[in-house]
Amino acid sequence: MPSYRTRLQIGDLRPGHRPEEVMDLAEAAVQATHVLAAKDVEVVSRVPRIVLRFTVPASHRAGEDAEAVGVGARMAEAVSGVAVTGRLDVLRRDGGRWVPVHAAP
Repeated sequence: MPSYRTRLQIGDLRPGHRPEEVMDLAEAAVQATHVLAAKDVEVVSRVPRIVLRFTVPASHRAGEDAEAVGVGARMAEAVSGVAVTGRLDVLRRDGGRWVPVHAAP
């Protein structure tokens, strides 16, 4: 099964929400349809981002990538209700490295 990683920049919390809600909603969005393999919080250039790794059932590369982009979009949408979000990256494990995935036009 192909492995994917989403990275989503997180800004300020929206009024009335707690920091834990960000990861809770991100996890729930991914786990609603896919197996969550790992989660983490990183800070890059003083900007926090959540990182979730998940698998997609094997089919064909374009379909797998499109499915992963959809998962990332759903995750970002869920989180945007409780926090200001920034850049979303979706990456695919390819050999020993993570490569960016782009949605098909």
